[in-house]
This record gives sequence, C-alpha cells and structure tokens, in this order.
Amino acid sequence: MPDGTPIEAPTEAPDGTSDETSNAPSAERRHLAAEKKNQRYVWWYLAYFLFGIHIVAFVMIYAISHAK
Repeated sequence: MPDGTPIEAPTEAPDGTSDETSNAPSAERRHLAAEKKNQRYVWWYLAYFLFGIHIVAFVMIYAISHAK
C-alpha cells in the first residue's frame, strides 16, 4: 500500500465503540498471548532444571573421584 493505509479495517465503529464481533478476536488474541508467555516460562523452567541437574551431577562426580 503506497499511501500507508492499513490492509484491515479498524475494529471500532465510527462512534468509538467496538462491536461484539471484534470482542471474540481480541479475547482469542489475549489467550494466545498468555499461552505464548506461559510456554516461554515452561522453557525457562526446563532450562534451569537441566542446568541444576548438571551441577548436581558434576558435584557428585567430583565427590566420587576425590573420595578416599
């Protein structure tokens, strides 16, 4: 679009209120955003868990190899 007009029409009516049909996509958009955020948290927790397991394993290897 050379003149910079958006491809989609605005979701608000001319009087500034949004119609009921635009409420469902925004609710779904919020749900998808929350799901993406939760998924990101799951990956971070998995990364911390795996990092912690490696630290414990290295400490155990060190303890076994230096035992008398």
